[in-house]
Formats: sequence, C-alpha cells, structure tokens
Amino acid sequence: MEGRLIRVGITHGDINGVGYEVILKTFADERVAELCTPVIYGSQKIAHYHQKTMELSSVNFKIIKRPEDAVEGKVNLINCVGEDVKIELAQSTSEAGIAAFKSLEAAIADAKRGGIDTILTAPINKFNIQNEAFHFSGHTEYLEEHFGESGKYKSLMILMKGALRVALVTGHIPLGEVKNRLSQQDITEKLLILNTSLKQDFNILKPRIAVLALNPHAGDNGLLGDEEQTMIMPAMAEAEKQGVMSFGPYPADGFFGSDLCFKFDGILAMYHDQGLAPFKALAMEYGVNYTAGLPLIRTSPAHGTAYDIAGQNKASEESFRQALYAALDIYRSRQIYQKITSNPLRKQYVDRGGDNVKLDLTKEEPNE
Repeated sequence: MEGRLIRVGITHGDINGVGYEVILKTFADERVAELCTPVIYGSQKIAHYHQKTMELSSVNFKIIKRPEDAVEGKVNLINCVGEDVKIELAQSTSEAGIAAFKSLEAAIADAKRGGIDTILTAPINKFNIQNEAFHFSGHTEYLEEHFGESGKYKSLMILMKGALRVALVTGHIPLGEVKNRLSQQDITEKLLILNTSLKQDFNILKPRIAVLALNPHAGDNGLLGDEEQTMIMPAMAEAEKQGVMSFGPYPADGFFGSDLCFKFDGILAMYHDQGLAPFKALAMEYGVNYTAGLPLIRTSPAHGTAYDIAGQNKASEESFRQALYAALDIYRSRQIYQKITSNPLRKQYVDRGGDNVKLDLTKEEPNE
C-alpha cells in the first residue's frame, strides 16, 4: 500500500440492472480515477453494450489480468465473465445471477490475498444469484462467511449519509421472525460492533448511540409489549459496562419524525424496515450501505437493481459515487485509528507525598 493509491475492487452486480449504468456514469468523470485505482470485475463487452444502448459517455478501460497490474489514473477492468453471456435488460435471469456471482467471487479472492484494499459492490438480485456457494440473503452475510474468521468478526449493516448512520440488529429476515430472532446478547453484540466501528471507521472518540424500541411507543410500560424492559434495556446496560454510551430505547416514529435522529453518531434499529425505511426516505439518493465489523471494507449504493428503469439512462450515480468516497474515507480512518492506538502511552505515576508533584516513570507498570 505504501506509496500507491487505494485499490478499490468494483463488482458489476446484476448485468440486467442499473449496475453498469452507475459505474459508467461515475467514471465518465476522469477526476474520479485520480482519487483511487478502480478495478472493475466484470466484462468489457457488457460494459460497452450498456454504454452503447444508453448512449453514455465513453469510458476507456485498461484491461488487466490481476489487480497488481492496475494502472493509476486509469479505469482498470478484469474480464471474469464469458463473452457469450446474454444480456436481457430489466429481467431477472439465471445468467445474470451467475455473472454477478463470478464477479463477486473474483473480487473476494483478490481481497483475501491483498490484491485490492476495499470492495464496492453494485446491486445484485438476491434471488437469481443463489447457488451452492452463495446461499445467503445478501452481500453482508456472504462477506461475514469469508472474512469473519470463524466467528472472530461479526458483520453489521450500516446505512449512512453524512453523520446519519443507521445500523441493524436483524437484517434480511422475514418480519414474522424478528421477535424470535432478537435476543439480549445479540443487541449487546451489535452495540459493541457499532461502537467500535464509529471509533475506528469514523474516528469518533466517544460515540453516542441511540437505540430504537421494538414496539410502538416503546411498549407503553408493557401495554404494547415488554421487550424494551426485558431485553433491550438490559442489553444496553451490559454494553455500558463495556464502554458503550447508548440512549433510549426510543419509539421509532417520533425519533425519525423529529430532528432527534441527527443528534447521535449512530442509531441501532431492531429490524430492517424499522431503520431503513425512514433512512431511505431521508437520504435515498445519497445513501451508502456499509458492511461494518469485518477486516474487509465493503460499501455499496443504497438502492437495488432498479429493473424498472434499467437501460433507460434514468439511474442516478450519486449513491454509487458516495459509496466510493465512503470506502476511501473509511480506509484512511482505519489507518489513522491503527496508528494512534498501536503504541498507547504508559500510565503516569504521580508522587503526591510532598509539596511538589513529580512524575515517577521509573517503576514498571503493573500487569492488568
């Protein structure tokens, strides 16, 4: 990494969606390739098809075989999909699912050996990508399988725009299963992961985290449910013992209905739509999906494949562009955090026995 730009591996996602459109629109601005070294995992042929179909500005690709060959200042591309793949814009097809998986698989392999520094994923179709190797409900769970080191690291989905950061205790699961899948231990664990991420990924010294209630009106003292008293508040108390500063639980409607949501460094929602529906209402166009908690930094735009506008030159690249910027910012923040925490200062011993206060640094620090 020393002396070179950050290498960002970019997966092309579902080839029948808006993935290539937002990629091409982003890198049509040549200045973007001056900020990092982009490495697209996809197909030059498919890229040119999208470019021609929508009459997009031309992007000149540097074709390479491995990320180590990437040229700074260029938009590099690794062909990892066969040229005979069929493109059917706005359609969910098995071929598109295979192409999306091949791109992701190649990027993951290169990230594991250090060939790329971060990953930016274009949207996938969670149904057509399913296969023997990808049997997950989304990128987040798949990445935890590959970078979690057998449970050492746990992933956390965060949707963010500026200082608004919404994380989830439960992710891509049916609403009817949320209550049974929630536990005090899970909430505490997610609070700890979010707290760590806010420190190392965003350089916030003492994060303030808001916790949302599960039930309407935070249960109304048990009238509408007691999970706040029996599960959420004990989880917050346990996390506090481990240095987490959290507040709540807040009823989600009033919390997002006022400006209270902008007064915290992070927000922890109990389930997917509780956190993401209001977030996307507030910040859809510029929102970023970030997978926290893992050694790998992965971001993506907040939107999906958008089949309804695929191939029509209507997709905005802003969310994808912000996801790229976020990946770079988080990578640099982690470097800063590692640097300032790698050699902590020893505790200072003070002799207050006399009138003069003196530092005594001759003693060995006791083991803790």
